[in-house]
Order: sequence, then structure tokens, then C-alpha cells
Amino acid sequence: MWREHAVVNNWADATGGEGLERSFWKDVKAKNWSVLERHLASNYVSVTPEEGRLDKAATLKHYEPLKLDDYSLGEFQVEMNANTLVVTYSITMHGSYAGQTLPSAPVRMMTVWQQQKSGWVAIAHTVMGPEK
Repeated sequence: MWREHAVVNNWADATGGEGLERSFWKDVKAKNWSVLERHLASNYVSVTPEEGRLDKAATLKHYEPLKLDDYSLGEFQVEMNANTLVVTYSITMHGSYAGQTLPSAPVRMMTVWQQQKSGWVAIAHTVMGPEK
């Protein structure tokens, strides 16, 4: 049996890389853009197969058409180096993007989180593509 993961109700409950990602996706689903913006570094960069490189503002705009009905996160791997966490994981999403149904296959992702004076912020993220 796998142990039950601690419930992350808000960013203050996040105690590691998995908790940060759970908080992030919870706010994406709820469309809490102002909360998400506070957890993305000013020099944040994201890379997606479809759109290439996106800065912080473009990333937030990229998420706006996403309607998540449900999602699940798993296969977490977290590496820590001083005040930085590298988190890789898979996400399976159910919903739509700009009116088109999302693919049902899990997608691999990676986020780099850095602890700053204001708390943990994402400095980089990449969508690595569907799992094979």
C-alpha cells in the first residue's frame, strides 16, 4: 500500500516539491491568477512543445484558456540543491484547452523552484511531452 499524501490546502501547507506542484495546479484549476503570479519569479521562463519559450506574463496568459475538470499528479522525483528544488512529475488532465478536449495521456513536466525571501517561487518550467 502507498501511504496517503498529505493534503495541501494552500501554499503555506506545501513542505516540499510535491506540495508546491499540488498548490500550483490547484490554483490553475481554480484560475487564481493573482495567487499564481506571486509564485512565479519575475524572470520565470517556461518552455512548451507547442509554443516554445514563454516569460511570466505569457505563461499566465497561456493558462487562461485551460479548463481543468480534474487532474492527477504522480511519479514525483525531487532533487534539492541548497535553496533550489528540481521537481519532475507526470500529470493527467481532464478538461479542455481553448474549447478542445485535452489528450488523455499523462504528460511529463519539470519545474525548478527557488526559496526566496518571499517564499518558494518557480523560476523555470518545461513540458517534456506525453509519456511513452
